[in-house]
Formats: sequence, structure tokens, C-alpha cells
Amino acid sequence: MVDHATDYLIVGAGAVGLAFADSLLDEDPDCHITFVDRHAKPGGHWNDAYSFVALHQPSAFYGVNSMAFPGETIDTHGPNAGLHALASGTEVLAYFEKVMNLRLLPSGRVAYHRLAEFKGRDAGGTATVRGVISSEETRIHVRRKLVDATFYQTSVPSTHTRAFAVDAGVRIAIPGDLPDLWKRPADIPETFVILGGGKTAMDVAVWLIEAGVAPERIHWVRPRESWLNNRKYVQPGEDFLAATVESQMAHLEAFRTSQSGEEVFEHLEKGGYMLRIDPEVTPEMYHYAVISEGEIAMLRRVRQVIRKGRVTRIGEGVLHFGDVTHPVPQGALHIDCTARAVPFAAAENAGPQFRGDTIVLQPVMVPLVTFSAALTAFLEAHFPDDATKNQLARAAELTDTPATFPYAFMMNLMNRGTWMQTPEIAAWLAKSRLDPTGPTVARMSAAGDPRLAALSGFRQAVMAAMPDVIRLGMAAKALHESTSSPAS
Repeated sequence: MVDHATDYLIVGAGAVGLAFADSLLDEDPDCHITFVDRHAKPGGHWNDAYSFVALHQPSAFYGVNSMAFPGETIDTHGPNAGLHALASGTEVLAYFEKVMNLRLLPSGRVAYHRLAEFKGRDAGGTATVRGVISSEETRIHVRRKLVDATFYQTSVPSTHTRAFAVDAGVRIAIPGDLPDLWKRPADIPETFVILGGGKTAMDVAVWLIEAGVAPERIHWVRPRESWLNNRKYVQPGEDFLAATVESQMAHLEAFRTSQSGEEVFEHLEKGGYMLRIDPEVTPEMYHYAVISEGEIAMLRRVRQVIRKGRVTRIGEGVLHFGDVTHPVPQGALHIDCTARAVPFAAAENAGPQFRGDTIVLQPVMVPLVTFSAALTAFLEAHFPDDATKNQLARAAELTDTPATFPYAFMMNLMNRGTWMQTPEIAAWLAKSRLDPTGPTVARMSAAGDPRLAALSGFRQAVMAAMPDVIRLGMAAKALHESTSSPAS
């Protein structure tokens, strides 16, 4: 027996699923949408994140098309001074609750099954949903398509499974435990050991220093160094357009004069567009993280950096890296920041987004995942067949290293070029709040803003650089596929 019917069943009420639904409601006024999600509230992994987490890029580039984040301002102090303030995790969750409760559900065209799991779909298109707590099953007939919004499989410290052993008695925590240390003054350690080299670990180091912990009390296990985007070149609006164009022009020139992805990053660092924590160590990782120069200055104050690979076991006073050991002070608190935010290796479910009665939401403009989902909804509503839609929005990989980055950059440029040559999509981009430049340029054009002169020559620069973008991009594609395949 069927309990409900819907046009689109979206598995996952996180940022990606919400962005897709928000745009689809506007573009297809006759459709009905149903969400199923394991969390008690919308927002996906933001429900599980540590309390001091924040967006690392301006909120203008995040969320859904129909609703801006409230109170976007410029920070006047701290390491982010002069740049758009970063929405906290609490603000992000509140925003997604507003999207669901004030925008989607009141439409009368959206149903929401919280604390529920998608268990599968039969040959007739009827899906089974089971309550996580109640265990009750609901059958939902899907008239059009299943939308998989779980491709990213985001992992955060509170939900991931550790890949290393911890001896009995060793103190270990996740970032979310740190703000509660004040409740147990006797338990505050003399030494903190941060495990992991990604953005979460950087957040923890900044948090500890801002909390007054002397950098000398912090030991940091960084298996790999990372290239980081300079936040001052990742800003929205008219006042920052010149800097945005400057950065993109620098990227194009770097491709023209480089023989590898690694060389591209070296060129970008010289102009200040890319940053690294340790100027003496060449990064092997690039996960699209965004950071300010002020934060970099803080992180460089941590001098006790351990580079012996990934931890395999933690003992009292000693870290094990396979057969290699490294001493740390007795009683240290180890902070596990080893969760990976997204699957940078090729996922089993990678491939075209549009697959008959299924849509698998993936990035089509790396790393703008909510923009990608919103654009995918626009294509679903306005273009006739899967072949056309997949050609208009070719799924791109979230690459992991400087060597493979040119693949993602190439796909971004190719997709963007296709969109700008498709009038319907170009018009949509000009009004999409999630597009980094479209609405800004449209507003400035309408006002005759002289600052648009910054765009002079950009199209010619793209055309001149494209052969080299393709040259490096195809080599990076082959490398990415060879290193991320199951056999590698």
C-alpha cells in the first residue's frame, strides 16, 4: 500500500538538497517535493559540526537562491578584518531552518520526513522510508525522480570513524569538546596535540590561540601541507569585483606559463592569491579551503609541527606512525581532526548527474556545491532530455592535489563557457544569488558602473589561455583517474 506520492524524492536535507529544492520550486510551479533525512533538523552535517565551526567563505556564496543570510557585514577586527564576516555554524543551522520552515514547507508543495532513512525503491518507483527512532515504514510513490543529495558523504569529527588506535588512559577529544573544558578546570591540559592537516585542524589551532593558549603548548601533526585560497580574493559584491577579476586573470596567466599543476600554484603564491602555512614546505594537498592572511600569521606561531605521516596509534606520551614513534608530553590532550569533509577520491556513484529516473547531485562548478545543485534544478525544469542536461552541466571531480587541480579548473571553464552561450542559463546566472559574479555584473551594467572596466580583456584572456588550460587539464584528468581508481 502506498502512503504518499511525490514528484521528486530528495534523499538528504542538507545544503545541497535544500538548494536543489529551493530552485526547483520556482522553476517548476507544478511539482511536489519530498525530503527524507536522518537528522532531526535540516542542514545535514552542520547538525553534527563542532560549535565554533564557521563558513570559510562569505555566506553570499552559500545556501539557497531565494534567501540571503541575514546581516552580512564587513569584519572590523580580528584576523578577518576588512573582509565579509563568516557565518557561524549556529547561524548556518538557523538559516537552513528558516529555508525549510518559512520557505519550503509553507509552499504546500513540500513534505519533510525527518529522523528517517531511505531504504530503497522498487521497480514500480515506490520508495520505502523507515523512521530512525520509530522504525515505522512509509511507502512513497515517486512519480518523476529520486534525487540523491548524499553524494558528498560529508564526514565531521563527531561522526567519522578513527583510522588509528588509542591506548587505554590516553586523553583524546574531538573539536566539539573544547569549549566545555572550562567546566572542568582540573582537566585542562598543559599540552594540546592536534591531529590532521586540513581546515578543521586549522580552525582548532586558531581557536586555541584566540582562547589564550600559548603556541608553545600546541603540537601539530600535519601529514600533508595544504595550499589555501586567500580570502581577500574570494569576496562578493561590487567593491571586490576588481580583486576577483585580478585573481582569475592571474590563474589564467599561471596556466599559460606552467608545465604542471604544481607550477600553477607556485605562480599564484607569488601574487598572494594562494597561501601556505609553512613557506619552507611545498604543499601536497589542495582541498579548496579559504583562509585569511591574518589566520595564516596565527597558524605560523605553532612551531612544534610533526611531519611523519598519519598517526597509526596513540600511546601515553608517544605517537606511532607505523614503525616510527614521536614523543609528546605526558597527559597531553589529543584532538582528532582527521575527518575528511568530502570524498576527494572518485566516489562509486560518480558519473553523469541525470540518469533516467534518478538525479545524483554533484559539483558542476567546483567547489560551489549549493550553486551546482541550484543550477541542476534549473536544468531539470527547462531542458528536455538527460543527454542535453548532462552536456550542459558536466559533473566535475573534487580533486585532491595541486597536480590534479587543473582538471577541475578546466571543467569549470568549459562548463561556464557553455552556460554563457546558452541564453536561458546566462539569464538565470545573472539573477542567481549563488553565482559569484553574475548578479554583481548585471547590477553594475544596469547602473553603468565604471568599476566594470576591471572586466576589460577578461574574455580575451580566457581564449588565449584555453589551449594551456586544456593541456594541463587533460594531463591532470588522467592522473586523477589513475590515482583514484579502485585498483590504484
